[in-house]
Amino acid sequence: MIWNLGSINADNFYHLTHLPAAGETIAAQRFHQGLGGKGANMSVAAARAAARVAHIGAVGKDGKWAVDRLLEYGVDTRHIAAVGVATGHANINVDARGENNIVLFPGANHAITEQMIGAALSEASSGDFLLMQNETNGQEYAARTAKALGLRFAYAAAPFSADAVQAVIKQIDLLVLNAVEAAQLQEAMGQQLEDLPISDIVVTLGADGCKWVSNTGKSVSEFPAYPVDVVDTTGAGDTFTGYLVAGLDRGMAMQDAIDLALRAGALMVAREGTADVIPDLKEIQDHDFS
Repeated sequence: MIWNLGSINADNFYHLTHLPAAGETIAAQRFHQGLGGKGANMSVAAARAAARVAHIGAVGKDGKWAVDRLLEYGVDTRHIAAVGVATGHANINVDARGENNIVLFPGANHAITEQMIGAALSEASSGDFLLMQNETNGQEYAARTAKALGLRFAYAAAPFSADAVQAVIKQIDLLVLNAVEAAQLQEAMGQQLEDLPISDIVVTLGADGCKWVSNTGKSVSEFPAYPVDVVDTTGAGDTFTGYLVAGLDRGMAMQDAIDLALRAGALMVAREGTADVIPDLKEIQDHDFS
């Protein structure tokens, strides 16, 4: 089972001809709102990948719709608390090429207590996964608690902070980050990925696929991306991570879990939206990627 300490956001999408420069005001061509947050995205992706996933998080009194949506998608929502802070939200600008920039308000995502985390993880079993991103508080406590209970710890290092990674690096079993984040981490640590005390590191490379650094196996493997027409890259990395961890939780070998995650990410970038449009396992199995 996967226990995901993760953010829950309302995603506000503004579709633009181009991303605004500093001081520039432009009119959006379209607007829509959906469920998002890296945490919620990964919970939905893991659930759609046929894994059992419980979300640990918080929303404001305005966030019941988000909890209901997660439940509809197959996520265990018993450990999502309602707090006296507004639900987190993200304003997402998407240009005509599908590139984006995002402004986040963390809100309730930073009102999660150690008691909430401890209550959830007390139900976990040895061998389960703890999955985290960098959009909530309570990360160090959750990482220590999970490892003490015998859980495997997967960390998606986004939004990236070298300090946040270093604070939990001794507990990380699987680190997922993109190429820019990998370069920043190597610079901050003064070490190559191959020298870090982490068993497995997966670096996503966008249209170039990804690479897997196995520090237990002392190997580096590269995996090409599946070619698709890009519509919107928002949520693709979260979908990849959710599917990757779900595959591993279901007992797949790393190579097979990575391939599944790449297929899910390919379908994701070909559609608009975040959690609400993450593909399910049957869609991936039925899709012809040739």
